[in-house]
Amino acid sequence: MAEENKVILHGFWASPFAKRVELALKIKGIPYDYVEEDLMNKSSLLLEYNPVYKKVPVLVHNGKPIAESIVILEYIDETWKKGPSLLPKDPYKRAQVRFWASFIEQQLLQRVILVVKSDGEAQEKAIEELFEKLKLLEERIMNIFPEGTASINQENMRLLDIVLLTCFGSYKVQEEVLGFKLMDPEKTPLVFSWLTTLLEIPVVKEAIPSHEEIMLVIKYVRQNALNPTAV
Repeated sequence: MAEENKVILHGFWASPFAKRVELALKIKGIPYDYVEEDLMNKSSLLLEYNPVYKKVPVLVHNGKPIAESIVILEYIDETWKKGPSLLPKDPYKRAQVRFWASFIEQQLLQRVILVVKSDGEAQEKAIEELFEKLKLLEERIMNIFPEGTASINQENMRLLDIVLLTCFGSYKVQEEVLGFKLMDPEKTPLVFSWLTTLLEIPVVKEAIPSHEEIMLVIKYVRQNALNPTAV
């Protein structure tokens, strides 16, 4: 690969946000080098490239760093025109995708994190709020995907698909750790269908860490939140 078009991704294997960028690069067919970061001992390059948040992912294109996963995904789509588009060309449809990506990240993902990190009444409240937001997404899916989700594949995966995977790609492990059904095909059949279709795509299967690896991470996060002195 020519040096003037060099792409480097600084990530961490368990970071769903770094996985977003990996998926986008693979979907677009963009060659890249990968740098695994130790988040307990961050490299000087990571701190130089992302001095504001000091976290992954960071995409470095021709020596220029771009931080924050959604920003990176949009940059990838705008920079590399070849390959599947991650965002619609129509401005209104692009705005809708941005809106729902923000909804999934701010309303769903944050509540999933709260559920994992809490117990008792606080967890019950987080679960209730999560299901309310999931139901709202369920009601709007037909507007987002008027032709349905069954035909989604690597050639037509979009930004919104990638963001959903960030939130619920490891739902089976989360259910096992938490002891209740997080993704219910009876309560939210369309969301369930959308997610399970995505999880069967080969590039997604390759990118997601193993069940055992995710289990260790979720257990660690939960234990550290509920009893930090024991970790």
